[in-house]
Order: sequence, then structure tokens, then C-alpha cells
Amino acid sequence: MSNILIIFAAKLQQRLLRIMSIKFTKMHGAGNDYIYLNAMNSCPPDLQKLAIEMSDRHKGVGSDGLILIMPSEIADFRMRMFNADGSEGKMCGNGSRCVGKYVFDNGLTTKRFITLETLAGVRTLSLDVVDGKVNEVTVDMGVPSLAPADVPIVSETEMIKVPVATSAGEMVMTAVSMGNPHGVVFVKNLDEIDVHKIGRELELNPIFPQKANIEFAQILSSDEIRMRVWERGSGETLACGTGACATVVAGFLTGSCSRSVTMHLLGGDLKIEWNTKNDHVYMTGGAVTVFEGEYFTND
Repeated sequence: MSNILIIFAAKLQQRLLRIMSIKFTKMHGAGNDYIYLNAMNSCPPDLQKLAIEMSDRHKGVGSDGLILIMPSEIADFRMRMFNADGSEGKMCGNGSRCVGKYVFDNGLTTKRFITLETLAGVRTLSLDVVDGKVNEVTVDMGVPSLAPADVPIVSETEMIKVPVATSAGEMVMTAVSMGNPHGVVFVKNLDEIDVHKIGRELELNPIFPQKANIEFAQILSSDEIRMRVWERGSGETLACGTGACATVVAGFLTGSCSRSVTMHLLGGDLKIEWNTKNDHVYMTGGAVTVFEGEYFTND
């Protein structure tokens, strides 16, 4: 074999050794779609880069982000989630429901009630199983907070119905933490709102030092709300579980809705209840497996 062929073969072998194969599952909750990796035994390197690559809807798998299912020392499982821009989020309500479906449907647990560690704390999942598969999941989303340090916001007081300047004029906003920051804006007609333009403006408003998810909500009745969401790091998504919870909290505190609401999102409906006994917010919705695949990337 000539020296040129030897060099070519060596370089080809080096390239092949650098290619990493990653098995994944695409899932969605109310249209909020993520790529799920089973990282119970090992975890890929450079998760921010991987999230950006795989989430790309033209050159990758396509998703709102990447979620890893991992072992936990304080709960049944641990979840890490990355937005489509590679930034790591603390919590994803729709994603946590899909984690519950994944671990049960794939035989990682036989429990109908499981605990899930997130950066926002441990969450409890109640699984509704039909014919051996998870159909719906109810997530205990914990206690909401309006404290400026918790959201966080740059303010000495809670932000409830505070006017905020935008290119479309002033909008009245309420800031809520569901483990991640939310700015909720109630509007008369959701169809008249430029969600992409105003959502981006409000996400980057200096009042939110860590940016924020922005919810635009239209009250249909005391127990029914339409909502569109602009998620920090991902743009508009078809649904946001923590955003739906934050919207009900903001709606109740401002006298716009009851504590139990059906939320109509672009990707489907969610049932939200802000419990009067323990102050916890509970979210119920479906979880769907779309497809499984294998992704190849250079490490």
C-alpha cells in the first residue's frame, strides 16, 4: 500500500472514530416537542452544542430543545433540559410529562407515582396508564412565587399588573415564577398580537435579568383561557406547561379567572388547578411518542 493510501486510511479511521451515534426519542406534550435521551448510564459531551444541532428543524431532528433522563440521588429520576439555543432551563412542564411516559413505557419503572429531580426542585408525577402505556400525566408543579428575587425581576416589589413599554404600546404584565421566570400579559384579542415581535422584546426587557418566558392570554370565561407563548431561548412554541400554570396564577390574582382552568394552546389543551389547600399548582395533559431514531454527530 502506498504512503498516500496509508495516510488516507488513517485519516478516515480517525474521522470514523470521532463520529458519535446517539439514540433518541422524539416526544411532545400539547405540541411542545423535545428530543429525549436516555442518559441513565452515560451522557454525551457538550450538551449545549448537541441541543443546538439536534433541535435545528432544517439540519437536525427538529425540536424545541433537548431533554436528558438521568439517575438521581434524591428522586426516582433526574431531568436536564436545554432550549433550542443551547441554554439550560430549570424546568419544563410539558417535558416532565413526557419523561413520565418515557420511563414507564420503556420499562425504567413500574411506578404510577414517580418523583423527578429538576433544577427547580423535585416534582411529583402521577401517571394515567391505559393498556400498559401512559396516556396522561398530572404534574405537581409546586408553589408559585411572585417574589422579585424568585422570578427574578429587577424590582423591590412584586410585579402585578404593571405597565411595560413595547413597540406596540404599553402592555400590562404580571411576573410569576414556576421555577422559571414568566411575564404574563392579558389581551382582549389574541389574534391581534404580534407574538414574535413583542414576545422577543419582552423576553429581553431589562426587568428580567435572566430573560423570561412571555405568555399572551385571552380570557374566554372564568375557567377557560386561550394562550400563546414566547419561550426564552426557543421562540414561539405550541405550548408551555409552566407558562400555562403561571397564567392561571396571574389570572386568579388579578381577578380574571378561577383557580381551575382549561388552557387552550396552539398544540392542545392543558388542565391547570391552583390548589387552595397546599397552594401547589397541578397540571394535567397528554404525552405522545412521535418516533425513535439515531443521530450521528462529531464529538
